[in-house]
Amino acid sequence: MVRTAARSDDGETRDGGPARTPAALARLRGRAAASLPDRLRRVRAGGGLAVQAGLAAGLAWWVADDLLHIPQPLFAPISAVVALAASVGQRIRRTVELIVGVSVGVLIGDALIYLVGTGVWQLGLIVVLSIVVSVLLGGGPSVMVQAGATAVLIGTLSPVVENLEFPRFLAALVGGAVSLVVTAVLLPLHPLRVINRAATPALCLLADQLDTAADALRRRDASAAQGALDRLRDNKQEIAALTEAAQAAREATALSPVRWGSRQGPVGRYARAAEPIDRAMRNSGTLIRRAVTLIEEGEPIPETLPTAVSALAEATRLLRQEFAAGHEPDKAQERALQAVAGAGEAYRTGVGFSGSVVVAQVRTTTSDLFVASGVAQEEANRLVRHAFGPFEPD
Repeated sequence: MVRTAARSDDGETRDGGPARTPAALARLRGRAAASLPDRLRRVRAGGGLAVQAGLAAGLAWWVADDLLHIPQPLFAPISAVVALAASVGQRIRRTVELIVGVSVGVLIGDALIYLVGTGVWQLGLIVVLSIVVSVLLGGGPSVMVQAGATAVLIGTLSPVVENLEFPRFLAALVGGAVSLVVTAVLLPLHPLRVINRAATPALCLLADQLDTAADALRRRDASAAQGALDRLRDNKQEIAALTEAAQAAREATALSPVRWGSRQGPVGRYARAAEPIDRAMRNSGTLIRRAVTLIEEGEPIPETLPTAVSALAEATRLLRQEFAAGHEPDKAQERALQAVAGAGEAYRTGVGFSGSVVVAQVRTTTSDLFVASGVAQEEANRLVRHAFGPFEPD
C-alpha cells in the first residue's frame, strides 16, 4: 500500500517534502544572485594576474625552447607561473627561492645518483637530504618544496633523460626571470590601484566601527559598543590584505621603470601607511573596549566625547578618499585634529577613569592616522598635544 505524505493547509508536506522545493530553490537563487557581484569583483581583481601568468608562461616557453633550445623546456613555463602565483609583493623573494630550491635539488640529486644509483629507497633518500640541506641553508617552505620536487625529477627522469640537471636549473632561471620581466616591464601592476583596493576594506572597517561606538556612547548602548569591538577585532583578513598590498606597491615601484617616479609620492606614502593603520586598529579597539566599560559603569559621557569619536571615524574615511585620489590628506588631518579638540573638551568637562582612557585613545589613534598620512611621529604628537589644549579647565 502506497502512503502519501499528509499536507498542511498551506500545501507543505508535514515531513518537509517536495512542497518546500520551490521555496528552497528561490532562496538558492537569491543567494547566488547576491554573491554574483562579489564574484565579479574577484574576477576583476584576479584578471590581471591571469593575463600576467598566461603571458609569462608563453614567453618562458618561447625563450627556453626557441631561443635557448633547452631540453625539456616544460620547466620554464612552470617556474614562471609558480613565481607569479606567489602573493603579490613577494615575487622577487619567491623567484630567488625557486632558483635556490632547484639548485639544491639538482646538486643533491645528482651527487646521490652518482654515489648510490637509482631506485625506490634512493629516491626517498634524495628527497630527504634535499629538504634537510635546504633547511640548513635557512630556506623557507618554498625552498624546501622546490628542492624536494627537483630531487624527485632528477631521481626519476635522469635515468631516461640524459644531462637533465643543468637544463632543469637553466629552465627554472628562465621562468623566474621572465616572470619578473612580465610584472616589471610588460604588464606592471598599478601600485596605487592595488593598495587602494586592499586599504579600502581596512579603513572602512575602522571608520564604521568608530561610528558605531560613537552612536553607542550617545545612546549608552553597551551591547552595540561590544558588537563594534568584536567586529573590529576580527580584522585579520583586512590587515593581511593591506600588508600584502603594501609589499606589492613597494615591489612594483622598485622593479618597474615606469613606476620609479612614484616611490616618493602617493604610492610610497600609501605603502608606508600599512603599519600605522594596523596600530590605529588596535588603539581603536582599546578605545571601544573602554567605551563598553564606561557605559556599563555609568560614568559621565560629555556630549563632545561621542562627537570626537565620530570625527575620528570621518577622518579615517577622508584619509581613504584622499589616498585613493592621490591627494595630500589635508582634510583628513584637519578632521582628526577636530576629534582631538573635542576629546580635550570632554576631558575638561569631566570624565571617569574609563572615559579618560577613551580620550587618551582618541589622541593616540589620531597620532597613528597622522603617521599613516606621512607625518613624522614627533610632529604628529606635537600637533595632537596642541589640538588637545590644556588639561585643566580655564
